Amino acid sequence: MTFTLKINDAEVQALLNQAVAKLGSPGALMERVAGTLASVTAQNFAAQGRPHWLGLQKPGPRRSGGMVLQDTGRLRDSIVASHTSDSATIGSNVVYAAIHQLGGQTKAHVILPKNKKALAFGGRVVKKVNHPGSKIPARPFLPIDASGNLQPEAASAIESVVTVYLRSVLGE
Repeated sequence: MTFTLKINDAEVQALLNQAVAKLGSPGALMERVAGTLASVTAQNFAAQGRPHWLGLQKPGPRRSGGMVLQDTGRLRDSIVASHTSDSATIGSNVVYAAIHQLGGQTKAHVILPKNKKALAFGGRVVKKVNHPGSKIPARPFLPIDASGNLQPEAASAIESVVTVYLRSVLGE
């Protein structure tokens, strides 16, 4: 006696084909990853760094009690996340973003008055000041380090996004 079992896997095959199609063009996933990068970056600003950023060495009266890297909010507001069909990116077009993210030394430069004929500070009045440059400590606000490694909070959040996406693709 012969026993034959025939499996109709049309439904399984259809789900697998659908999953392969979605995985072959993961634009929707990249959109979610970009959104996650933006969310983690906003959380970094709110927490003043993760790990916590170094405070200002000599905060002036205008900045005392203020949040680091958020004097005007220009840097925070310049963050843009974007995606393509196979990548997700985050960045800023603000000129000083890189030195705050990575740290470094600013160039020596001359400071001239903008609205008056002279500069006044510390009881002195001068026409210009030769600034020697400043050493800026790294205060990473983007969720990546100089080597391109994700910060732990970003890695965890993206892992969750990918897991949810794969479950939806696979119909779980």
